[in-house]
Amino acid sequence: MTVTVDVAALRIAERIASTIDPVFAMIDDWRTRLEASLAAMPEPSAASFDPVVAELVGEPLERAGSLITGAGFVAAPGYLADAPWHLEWWLSGANTFGTGAGLRRLDAVSDPDSEQFRDYTGLEWWRVPARTGTRHLTGPYVDYLCTDDYTVTITVPVAVGGTMVGLVGTDLYVASLERELLPVLRESGHPCTLVNASGRIVTSTDPRRATGALLRLDGLAEALAPLREREGAASAESAELPDGAIVVPCGDTSLALVFES
Repeated sequence: MTVTVDVAALRIAERIASTIDPVFAMIDDWRTRLEASLAAMPEPSAASFDPVVAELVGEPLERAGSLITGAGFVAAPGYLADAPWHLEWWLSGANTFGTGAGLRRLDAVSDPDSEQFRDYTGLEWWRVPARTGTRHLTGPYVDYLCTDDYTVTITVPVAVGGTMVGLVGTDLYVASLERELLPVLRESGHPCTLVNASGRIVTSTDPRRATGALLRLDGLAEALAPLREREGAASAESAELPDGAIVVPCGDTSLALVFES
């Protein structure tokens, strides 16, 4: 069924996509560079590969006005010869996790015998890209591993010889996204809520709709199903809910605008 979409809603969705698209492009570039570096290594190791990752993500993390607060590479278990479990993840000076300041490497527990160890392959930001082979946006969720705050994590598989050997990705504070996107949502004068493909709220002009909560509207889950099935493919179409609200995909971000009259 063809849905007539308010021009203002389309413009807002486009502006949301244009805010996040540069982050996607940056991660895709990182993946290309890391795949080339790993393919050139006879025996990839953390000792040889970590400096490559650090050099790649360090400047973007510290760039003025950057949306990202953490970035790096997470290895498939057993891939790196000297580090069976390994996160080469860097935190920006804007990241308030822990007690550190300035650009710094995440101090992750990599010993599976430790009580503090966490198998990251069971987490959504690993599990979904590993299954689909494509980019995935996780969140908003409270990230107790890297930010200790509401976060959106974007990850994409890194492959060598057709085999996934890890992920490259980045973290964004939801608060930073809100500062960028909430003024855009308010411009139309209509109630607007930005949700992920599962219907969790990223930000909303309605202060009663809390970040991370599920937006419960009749028909919303069905309207968002194409985003979940296609992992945010741009071919997903707008849909109208029974109460008259319009759900507009925001490009290929796997986010959607819920625009109410």
